Amino acid sequence: MGTGMYTPRDTARCDTASDRPDPAPTARSSRRKAPALTRHPLPARASRGRALALSAGVLATALALSACGARAGASDDAGSTASGGASCVDTSGDTVKIGFLNSLSGTMAISEQTVRDSLDLAAEEINAAGGVLGKQLEVVAEDGASEPTVFAEKAEKLISSDCVAAVFGGWTSSSRKAMLPVFESRDSLLFYPVQYEGLEASPNIFYTGATTNQQIIPGMDYLKEQGKTKVFLVGSDYVFPRTANKIINAYAEANGIEIVGEEYAPLGHTDFSTIVNKLKASGADAVFNTLNGDSNVAFFKEYKNVGLAADTVPVVSVSIAEEEVGGIGVDNVVGQLTAWNYYQTVESAANTDFVAAFKEAYGEDRPTSDPMEAAYTSLYLWKGMVEKAESFDVAAIQEAADGVTFDAPEGTVTVNGDNHHIAKTAYIGEIQEDGLIYPVWQSDGPIEPDPFLEGYDWAEGLS
Repeated sequence: MGTGMYTPRDTARCDTASDRPDPAPTARSSRRKAPALTRHPLPARASRGRALALSAGVLATALALSACGARAGASDDAGSTASGGASCVDTSGDTVKIGFLNSLSGTMAISEQTVRDSLDLAAEEINAAGGVLGKQLEVVAEDGASEPTVFAEKAEKLISSDCVAAVFGGWTSSSRKAMLPVFESRDSLLFYPVQYEGLEASPNIFYTGATTNQQIIPGMDYLKEQGKTKVFLVGSDYVFPRTANKIINAYAEANGIEIVGEEYAPLGHTDFSTIVNKLKASGADAVFNTLNGDSNVAFFKEYKNVGLAADTVPVVSVSIAEEEVGGIGVDNVVGQLTAWNYYQTVESAANTDFVAAFKEAYGEDRPTSDPMEAAYTSLYLWKGMVEKAESFDVAAIQEAADGVTFDAPEGTVTVNGDNHHIAKTAYIGEIQEDGLIYPVWQSDGPIEPDPFLEGYDWAEGLS
């Protein structure tokens, strides 16, 4: 652990209320580059000539959001916002503020606390190594409380009142979609660390978790390779599972797989008797699980109670990582499968160092996992972009982002400047009795991000 000027602090909400936006991932070895995206044009200030998708209603949101007051003394490289006001990011001293926004309460806290811990670790390491452009990182930390509207409100506060240079966090797609118009209207940057359903790209978000072709499709490819032909879908009732399952249905139709059931439960739901009985009666030979948070505890306990087992009806999960295994109970999930881009058991020098540092900071009993590794990586990628740009200015960072790499614990990752995602290696892992997840399959090198699935004929029309 380093001893830099890392100073996390929880602060009060902004006095000026903001409107709260309503909350509205083929394991291919090819390193095909996704085509440049053209959804809506970037603001005129951008010079790189690339196009990323802006959300509908951003202009209305920009007019509705009100600033909490710019800070005096901001330096010239702080830039300006899309809504016309000067950024209040202050880079005139020897520190620069960044924001961490994660759920430390509510149903998602079981997962998001791990992300906060890894962000804290990265900040301490960066400060101990001299900071970013010679400036120490001062962290302003907020709790998203597992509520999309709270994430939007806290994002507005971090940008407009706390004057952070970038925000790192979010987990559910609902939280991300609630924050997206805030970051676009304020022309600030969000680094989002969790796998998601794809079909999105924003100039103001960098996605360091997997998109669909780096996690969901490899998971389905693996089931197909194992001869599974009848798949049951179970998920939480919000954006990610419903969109992911729409993609899975299209994949299944094109690959001779029958979807024998599709069920959803509210976030935090704990009674899975009806859903699991439907699963057992469906004749499924595999399950694709997009449940999130502590609902997984109840689901797997009921799955085991009715006599289902990993050797006959395996479950592939995309939101259960090492940290969640302990909460669910190893006995309830041993032998089950996960689709991710990192496990604690990945063999690399960078991962050995990361795992050692994390355990030194938080205890030998704390495992590492994909979302926390992606969050850790996100802070280093931002550092690389800032240093390449030689500026904390948003436009300069966007311009410099393409091709920025980091020797991450998961392997070398590279930023795609066309869609703000990163190339990632896909892994299918099996949960074993020690509570860790061990790779049983991996892609042949990093898979280039294709968030709109433009390289897959069967996905035509999904976006």
